[in-house]
Amino acid sequence: MLTLTTLASGSSGNCALLSDGETHLLLDVGISCRRICTALAGLNIPPESLDGILITHEHADHISGLATLHKRFRLPVYTSPGTARQLCYRIAALEDVVRTCAPGSSFTVGGLDVETFPISHDAAEPMGFAVSSGDRKAALVTDLGVVTEAVRNGMAGAQLVLVEANHDPDWVRSGPYPYYLQARILGEKGHLSNEDGGALALSAVDGGARAVVLAHLSRENNTPQRAFDAVSAILSAHGAREPGLTLAVAPRDQTGPVYTV
Repeated sequence: MLTLTTLASGSSGNCALLSDGETHLLLDVGISCRRICTALAGLNIPPESLDGILITHEHADHISGLATLHKRFRLPVYTSPGTARQLCYRIAALEDVVRTCAPGSSFTVGGLDVETFPISHDAAEPMGFAVSSGDRKAALVTDLGVVTEAVRNGMAGAQLVLVEANHDPDWVRSGPYPYYLQARILGEKGHLSNEDGGALALSAVDGGARAVVLAHLSRENNTPQRAFDAVSAILSAHGAREPGLTLAVAPRDQTGPVYTV
């Protein structure tokens, strides 16, 4: 069994718990240490029992709780060499616990096997993670500018996927963002639109995924319902919106639900 539980974060999905019941890993820490500890207490998991933290990249909305979490519990941090350099520059003594892993490599933490793959995003060396327990696999990409072959390969065979469906392009162009920020969101190293996120979700479902969780939504350029509706329509149009498929949005202000494969 493999579970994914999203913990309440301002950009949905930027803090999640992966577990096989014995080994517990955090994916990013986009909320405060206090909120992480509160969420874990509700799941009956002591923070000190965590086996490590997977960091996709160094943007603030993915690491906001890392400094305090590190100071209190000194958990192993797994990330790319480029991201590690950025984190160690910002957080004192983090180099003592960082375990670097280049995109395209693999390692094991307790009972969980972890594979990494490069992604396109405006960060030092961003990457996605595929986490497996036996024949169960979850693939996780929360920030993504374009879908590459490396991303598709990294997600291949996953029964559970956390994918980005970040914005409606027309909404972004007509919204409050200055031009440079619009260009960043819409660019190849920015964020996936609802439609592109839906295409990635469709690819994952065609590859065997039975649970799709939409992540990294922003109130300024999207709504959870718009993202859900767009992705659902794409899956339905291709005959992939079956009764046995779970399609959900990672909540922004609550812990859970727990997705199990």
